[in-house]
Amino acid sequence: MHFTGTAIIDLVLYCLTAAALFAAFFGSGPVFVRERKGFVVISAAAAVLLHTLLAYAAIFLPHGMDLGFFNAAALVGWLLALIAFAVLFKRHFSALGIVLFPLAGVSMLLAELYPSDRLMVIEGNWPLDAHIVLSLIAYSLLAVAALQALAIAVQEYRLRHKSADGVWSALPPLQLMERFLFQLIAAGFILLTVALIFGLLFVHNLMAQHLAHKTALSVIAWVVFAVLLWGRWQFGWRGRTAIRWTLGGFVVLALAYFGDKFILEMILGRHWTLMS
Repeated sequence: MHFTGTAIIDLVLYCLTAAALFAAFFGSGPVFVRERKGFVVISAAAAVLLHTLLAYAAIFLPHGMDLGFFNAAALVGWLLALIAFAVLFKRHFSALGIVLFPLAGVSMLLAELYPSDRLMVIEGNWPLDAHIVLSLIAYSLLAVAALQALAIAVQEYRLRHKSADGVWSALPPLQLMERFLFQLIAAGFILLTVALIFGLLFVHNLMAQHLAHKTALSVIAWVVFAVLLWGRWQFGWRGRTAIRWTLGGFVVLALAYFGDKFILEMILGRHWTLMS
């Protein structure tokens, strides 16, 4: 059963939340939005709750978990929405929701519009479940880090060209932005490390399950983020160096998580089951 109409309502709630955040953060829009943060919190909570119910109905089926391409994207979108909801209470960074909330809504709507029933994960294997959950959380945190890196890149560009006015002037100081960036990267890196350990130890027949490319790319992304964190610790890497390494690592990780899945499911149309 699919709930396209409900997914549209969810997207509208997410967009209303993002619009209210924009008005609150940049000091424009209706007074009741700018002065009452409760409006943002309530609308965001309603959107996330609706997303939770929709994602659960789409993914958790009687015969296992359907983590096809769009369902996996909807799950990542849900995690992004949770992160955006959490940073609503982190004063300087609540504006991340302006981008993350609409992305979450779009991901859920696409999952309802394009059901897949492609990838079935057999339940009852906790190491495999842990690998999947930790991988998705790590990917979500590093996706937010990539978005943060893009914001820092724009902020740096405008500072170099002495045009830091306009909406970008409302962003936190660059040093604070970079500190939050590396907090996200460190948290994502730790979870990615644990997820890879679970995957390498407990998921067998990588070639038969079409996971060799995913594993190789994930390891490459892990190395990129490891080097970035080491460079930050040893040499104080920041600015454009940190931005390039962050975006490079995320692109490799995105290819690992969704590139192979897109080719197998959307182009080749393969149906396969992931087992330990």
